[in-house]
Amino acid sequence: MTDTIRSEVKKPKNLVLRLLGPGLVTGAADDDPSGIATYSQAGAQFGYGLLWTVFLTTPFMIAIQLVSARIGRVTGKGLAANVMELAPRWLVLALIFLLVTANTFNIAADIAAMGESLSLVIGGLNHEHALIFASVSTLLQVFVPYRRYSPVLKFLTLSLFAYVATALTVRIPWSTALLAAIWPSPVINADYFLMVVAVLGTTISPYLFFWQASQEVEEMKGKGRRPLRELTKGGVTEIDRIEIDTTVGMIFSNVIAFSIILTTAAVLNAHGVTNVNSATQAAEALRPLAGDFTFVLFALGIIGTGLLAIPVLAGAAAYGVAEAFGWQATLQAKAPDAVGFYTIIAAATVIGFGLGFTGIDAIHMLVWSAVLNGIVAVPIMAMMMVIVANAGLMGRFRASSRLVVLGWIGTGLMAMAVIALFWSSLAG
Repeated sequence: MTDTIRSEVKKPKNLVLRLLGPGLVTGAADDDPSGIATYSQAGAQFGYGLLWTVFLTTPFMIAIQLVSARIGRVTGKGLAANVMELAPRWLVLALIFLLVTANTFNIAADIAAMGESLSLVIGGLNHEHALIFASVSTLLQVFVPYRRYSPVLKFLTLSLFAYVATALTVRIPWSTALLAAIWPSPVINADYFLMVVAVLGTTISPYLFFWQASQEVEEMKGKGRRPLRELTKGGVTEIDRIEIDTTVGMIFSNVIAFSIILTTAAVLNAHGVTNVNSATQAAEALRPLAGDFTFVLFALGIIGTGLLAIPVLAGAAAYGVAEAFGWQATLQAKAPDAVGFYTIIAAATVIGFGLGFTGIDAIHMLVWSAVLNGIVAVPIMAMMMVIVANAGLMGRFRASSRLVVLGWIGTGLMAMAVIALFWSSLAG
């Protein structure tokens, strides 16, 4: 057991809060309303047939997020700032522009889903509810210091347990489900293959890389610590803490994904509902089949995860832009001291909200977001792997051979997913 863990055992009431942080929040933010829609469609369309994808993605998701977190904590700089040291400035700026665009489309779809979900539960107008969510999210990020905002984000991760509870409220043939998860029978057709690609793309997203690396920097600065590569000794306990935090966060994320697929397979697919275009449509479809309680849990989960995901999406975009242009990039700063950084957060959220009035279908926004994320993900992942294995940049904290291998395999899988995504887009 590491020194960090031993020291925390003396303070049991602070154990969870101190060991879990950026990794937990990042993992939970991956299950945003857009992700819920993807997992719901996977369960509705193919029943238990895609539960195995959750097990497939888990080790690679852990590996690539460990790489991201390690880069941030060891170098004391965010991901964009590190990539700038390897790649041409024009390439980094192009990738950041695509990241911001993809995140904005994703924010738009998430805000719309949250507004619709609240309308389903309490009534009212979708746009009014969406405005409230967009405003609250922006104001919290801009005016609440990170040291106070961070616990709020941790607290919001609890909302994802709604999907575990949802799975427990419906009747599931566990033997059938678990057998399909462990010993799948793939359906060899384009729809099945593309849904596998969609799950992979939803699970491994570029905004998560940028967010977690920058959150490690925020935590470091907030505690008055130095980048690990500047230390002549020690620092191993910090790497251990990152591994625990990230592993727990990513497993938690995939447990929620598993629960959503399980629920929609047991209820929607079992009753012949095989097409779900949004998270709110999944909630609506559950209501007559599984009852009001299951419906409310599912709908409230959409709102909770959206409140967590929107700051992460907007924040990741702001970190990327600010680091690329050399602006101050921290949620610790007051708004007047980091105007550019907070302007990106506000603009991404406001534009995302405004897209809800354009008449653009949420599904189209998610498709565009997926395509842009795919373009960004592979080169960024490749550069991350180069950075984390570079002794000049990482010092004695460069990644182990095992982590490097897992990271490169994950990068290869993502590359194949992007190729498949482009192929499907061109094929219509």
